[in-house]
Amino acid sequence: LLPMVAWDECNAEVDRAELEGQECWAGLDLASTQDVCAFLLYFPAQNAILPTFWVPEENAYQRERRDRVPYETWARQGLLNLTEGNTADHERIATDIEGLGKVFNIRDIGFDRWGSQWIQTRLQAAGFGITQFGQGFKDMSAPTKELLKLVLNRQLKHGGNPVLRWMASNVAAETDAADNVKPSKKHSTERIDGIVALIMAIGRAMGGAEQASTYEERGIVYV
Repeated sequence: LLPMVAWDECNAEVDRAELEGQECWAGLDLASTQDVCAFLLYFPAQNAILPTFWVPEENAYQRERRDRVPYETWARQGLLNLTEGNTADHERIATDIEGLGKVFNIRDIGFDRWGSQWIQTRLQAAGFGITQFGQGFKDMSAPTKELLKLVLNRQLKHGGNPVLRWMASNVAAETDAADNVKPSKKHSTERIDGIVALIMAIGRAMGGAEQASTYEERGIVYV
């Protein structure tokens, strides 16, 4: 789906300080209870993205052997967060997202409709806009094509994050008879959670002006 030569040429540095207070949209892929969870911020004015990843600490070593990817090295480099226990720590994830909400102007968060109801309720209570985001062709096709366009035109800025690059290299395209497209990992056993979260974030940015959200009802609440 994503040509890696073009992806690698989108590695312009992303300056977090310059993005503070800037308008962005987010996608959260909680994956399964024992896998990588991914939160992606997409800043459309700058075409920049900021990823955050979490992996249960007790499984990191086993994952490193199973997936043949350096989870523990990435954790030491500050590229992903190891959370306590052997299942996804939704409390930690929610707390970290609330912290990001104090720094960046997160307009809305796209969620897999099968995601955790608890964390959705927690983030809504903290003032975030939450939108259920289907994983089928209907919701995923337009933002998937937009991501591909940004990559092919070398407009995306991802800062060369190696975790996200690994996920980008794992994504295959699934299409239907109407030429709709969505990400698929049918041909790979590896993780693609960060790309799924990024596509949801782009989707929320594309629909941000038209679709109703919590903010339209009660205004932006900074936490």
